[in-house]
Amino acid sequence: MDREAPITGPVTRAPKTPRAREQYRAVGQITRGTTGVNRLRRSDRWLVNDPDIQRILAEAKDPLVVDLGYGARPTTTFELAARLRSAVPATRVVGLEIDPSRVVPARDGVEFRQGGFELAGLNPVLVRAFNVLRQYSEEDVGHAWATMRARLAPHGRIIDGTCDELGRRCAWITLDETGPLTLTLAWDPHAVALPSDIAERLPKALIHRNIAGERIHDVLRLADSCWVRSAAYASYGPRQRWRATLCAMREAGLAVTIPRRRLRDCVLTLSWETVAPK
Repeated sequence: MDREAPITGPVTRAPKTPRAREQYRAVGQITRGTTGVNRLRRSDRWLVNDPDIQRILAEAKDPLVVDLGYGARPTTTFELAARLRSAVPATRVVGLEIDPSRVVPARDGVEFRQGGFELAGLNPVLVRAFNVLRQYSEEDVGHAWATMRARLAPHGRIIDGTCDELGRRCAWITLDETGPLTLTLAWDPHAVALPSDIAERLPKALIHRNIAGERIHDVLRLADSCWVRSAAYASYGPRQRWRATLCAMREAGLAVTIPRRRLRDCVLTLSWETVAPK
């Protein structure tokens, strides 16, 4: 389980460890392990600055975070640990890979195990699964979500996301134990011509729904329209133009969050009901 196209292969079992009294069957399929330095920086920045995520980590008795499907190299897992610990030093991070050959020794306070959607029997308060479900069929998403949600600690969160190879365009769905809560889109302010350019990186649950009659299609069309109407702000830079776009979207009746502080990325967060497939 990792970042790119699938390679068919048998589902494997997690190795026995001294800590584990109970063994869990690794749920998922072995896929290619492509990853990259700083590829997930936009979602990491969002996690570090989101009040809800930080509250959950700070209040947890065991602030355990699982990075699911880190790929051939655990670079992004170490980056995640460092960034989350900058806000909540007690954060504990475990990287999971379904391919046993990719499980590496613990280092820098980060542990690695074999596991899939069953989360190796762990009960984390936060799961990050980036560029994993995009490799599955749309029909597989609900079962994968349910399997992960069943292992969450109370009030925990799952981040199911997708990004491009350089991490310039990202999209993720946030879930809790009851189901999906929000969709967040984030991108390099200089990397897109229109907000709808992000559509090619929508999570698997939505990527096939960007068609007329679907909610996500309507939202992206509205974002494009408001972006064009905010062209007068272009001389102040794409970030200021995006803020004006968010204000225009709110005036059009869409419930969007307008950040109080200046952000490095263009970010759009919407409730799941606003974009859920029909």
